[in-house]
Amino acid sequence: MIKLPGLIDPHVHLREPGQTHKEDWDSGTAAALAGGVTMLLAMPNTKPPIFDAGTLDLALTAARSKARCDYAQYLGAGPDNTEWGNQADLPQKAAGLKMYLDSTFGQLRLDDMTLWQQHFMQWPKELPLVAHSESRSMAAVILMAAIYDRPVHIAHISLKEEILLIKAAKERGIKVTCEVCPQHLFLTRDDIPAISQGHPGRGEVRPRLATREDVEALWGNLDVIDCFATDHAPHTLAEKDGENPPPGFPGLETLLPLLLTAVEDGPLAFAQGRRLTMDDIIQKSVTNPRRIFSLPEQPETWVEVDENANYELHADEMKSRCGWTPFEGWKVRGRVRRVMLRGKIAVEDGKILVQPGYGQNVRGK
Repeated sequence: MIKLPGLIDPHVHLREPGQTHKEDWDSGTAAALAGGVTMLLAMPNTKPPIFDAGTLDLALTAARSKARCDYAQYLGAGPDNTEWGNQADLPQKAAGLKMYLDSTFGQLRLDDMTLWQQHFMQWPKELPLVAHSESRSMAAVILMAAIYDRPVHIAHISLKEEILLIKAAKERGIKVTCEVCPQHLFLTRDDIPAISQGHPGRGEVRPRLATREDVEALWGNLDVIDCFATDHAPHTLAEKDGENPPPGFPGLETLLPLLLTAVEDGPLAFAQGRRLTMDDIIQKSVTNPRRIFSLPEQPETWVEVDENANYELHADEMKSRCGWTPFEGWKVRGRVRRVMLRGKIAVEDGKILVQPGYGQNVRGK
């Protein structure tokens, strides 16, 4: 057995309110614990989106009665809520502000750059600001971070040009951090036929799966990446196989086994000699997320993993309500055996032992 701190996932979609047939606070946080994640930050592109005091209370009320792991809820940046300075203590109650600046699932995309500027100026500088931005829009976000001298976190980077630009920005002292998801570390667009199994919608994800060159660039610049995040984005197979398939992959239960397998197997085909280490996992899944998002310590919290367990990933053994995974049948090494959360056994041999409502809102004080 090896013992790890409880993981923090700063990018999770739980689909509540509005689409609980995909996932809710109960099933999503159960999936998190099964994957060794003891704290998560939930995204705001629900139905309705979380963008003001009323909708934030709607989400947090559901979380208070259902969440099994610790959590916080993002607010979404919209066209009509830029006056954060007039919102009393509302920003302090949120995980951070999420800005959707590129193709996404939901109703929160911002196309007008003057609105970006308003959110950059009005959102408190000491609180996290996260951008879904890709390629050129990411370059514009980094420019705004420099202009307004405030930190910005870039979600789910996937391209060579993105990691190289972030590297250059960091070298010049611009306050930018970033995250990468397992699908962009372990999959390329060449894997879409295997994922799809004749249903092209199953390969739909944002950002899209990239080229082998892009993936190699991520592995080659792993030191530039601050966080591992899943962008857990559950949709049912019926929806993924439909005429207008929504983009997104589930990921809470596959993050840790994929990373542990990369550690055990040494340099991957993508890694260009850069070996993933246990220190990398702890730094990018615990230490850095806690620092970047100003998250509290979780006392008496850890994950016990059988590092010698070899098995295959199968969706029918997972807790997520969506019922599928793009990593179906993958052979991995390292199984979560026990999760302790604040002194209580939360998971043991695949069984979730804490009840709905045990999770705490880490922005609740």
